[in-house]
Amino acid sequence: MKTWMLSALTAVMVFTLTTACSSSNDGKKPDSGSKEKVITLRMIESLTSPSRTALIKASIDKFMAQNTNIKVELISPPFDQADNKIRTMLAAKQPLDVLEVRDLNVAEFVNNNYVEPLNDYTGSWSDFGTVTAVAKSVASVKDKLYFIPNGLYQRQLFYRADWLKEAGINAPVTYEELVNASVKLTDAAKNRYGFSFRGGPGANGVPDTLIQAYDADKINVDDAMFLKDGGTIYSSPEAKTALDLYVKLYKEGSPPDSINWGFQEQVQAFTSGVTAFLLQDPDVIQVLSENMQEGTWATAPMPTGPSGKAMISAGGAGWGITSHSENKEAAWKLITFLSSPEENTQLSKSHGTVPIHSSATEDEFFQKGPYKTLLDMTNKPDTFINFKPPFEYPANGQWGTVAMESGQAMLLGQTSVEDTLTKWNEYWAKAKADMKK
Repeated sequence: MKTWMLSALTAVMVFTLTTACSSSNDGKKPDSGSKEKVITLRMIESLTSPSRTALIKASIDKFMAQNTNIKVELISPPFDQADNKIRTMLAAKQPLDVLEVRDLNVAEFVNNNYVEPLNDYTGSWSDFGTVTAVAKSVASVKDKLYFIPNGLYQRQLFYRADWLKEAGINAPVTYEELVNASVKLTDAAKNRYGFSFRGGPGANGVPDTLIQAYDADKINVDDAMFLKDGGTIYSSPEAKTALDLYVKLYKEGSPPDSINWGFQEQVQAFTSGVTAFLLQDPDVIQVLSENMQEGTWATAPMPTGPSGKAMISAGGAGWGITSHSENKEAAWKLITFLSSPEENTQLSKSHGTVPIHSSATEDEFFQKGPYKTLLDMTNKPDTFINFKPPFEYPANGQWGTVAMESGQAMLLGQTSVEDTLTKWNEYWAKAKADMKK
C-alpha cells in the first residue's frame, strides 16, 4: 500500500511540474536563453584630440542605441603616443577589433599581417558606391582595401592676414617668398616669428614637400620619393638648394624651441599670435575658427618651387579591422555606420576634413571660405600636381622618426645638409630594393 501511494504521489508531482512548465513558457525556451549575446568591440583612434574624440564618441553612442547587442569601448591615447600604442597592442595581439589606420603606416601594418583586407566586406555596403576614388586609393595596398577613411587631408597655407597687411606683404606664392616673409616678420623681442615650424613628430612633412616642389620637373608622380631616372628625390642638386632653404626657415624665421614641436604646438603657436604662417591640413580649420577672430587669418594654395609648380597629395586615416579580431562582422557594422554619408559629412564639417563621399563634396559648405583654396588647387592640375605618396612602402611607417631625428641633428649643426641628404637617399634606395625582394 505504501509503495502504491508513493508511486501515485510521484506521478501527480511529475504531471503538475510538467503542466506548470508548459503553461508558464507556452512551449517556448526559458527567458534566460532568449537574450541576445552582447558583443564588446574594442576600438582605438590615432589622430586624437579632445574635440574629435567627443565627435567620435557621439557617433558611437548613436550606433550603440541602434545596436543594443554591441558595446563599443573607445581607446583614445594622447596624439603623440597613439601610433606607438597601437603598434604595441597589435604586436602583442591584445584584444582589439577596430583601429584607426593611417596612410603613413598602412603598408607596415599589412606587411606585419595586422589588418584585415576589406574587399570581401564592401559588396554588402550600399554606400560604398559613393566613396571617392581618392579615398579608396589612400586606403589601399596592392589593390586591396584595408581601411575606410574617416576624412581626407590636403595641405594648404594658413597665414595671419592682419600681420601681412600691417607689414605690406602679399600672401607668399613660392617657397622662397614664404621663407623671406617669415624672416621679415620675425621679431624675437616681441615673441613674434614668421613660421610655425614642426621639428618633432611629423617633421618630415615640410622638407619632403619642399624638396618635391624643387624636383617637380624630374619627379616620378607615381612613385614620388623617386625621380624619373630612378634616383631618390634627395639625390638631385635641387634637393640641396631646397634643404638649405629649409634650414634658413628654421634658423631665421621660426621659434628656436620649435625644433621639438609636433602638431599641437605648431597650431597653438599660430592661434595664440606667436607665428604668421602655418602649413597644415584642413583639420585645423575648426580650431582656427574657434580660437581666432574672423578676418585675422586666411588661406592660400601650397607654395611652388622654381618651376612654378607645387606637388600636392591627398592623405587620410580611417577605420580598419584587426586580423586577430574575433568580432569582425560586428566591427564592419560599426565601420559602415561611422563611414555613412551622414556621419562622415558631419565629422568633416565639425572637424575640418574633406569628406569621403562624392555626394558630400558637392555641399556648399565645402565650396567657400577656407575650403575654397583646396578646390582652387584641384582646378589647376598643371600647377598643383597630384602625386602618389609612398604608402605601399613598409619603410614609410618609420620614415617620420628617421627624418625627425636626423633632421634635428642637421638643424642643431651636429651634421651637415649634405650628410643628411645622403642618409635620406640611402634610406629610400634601400626601401625600394627591399620592395623588390
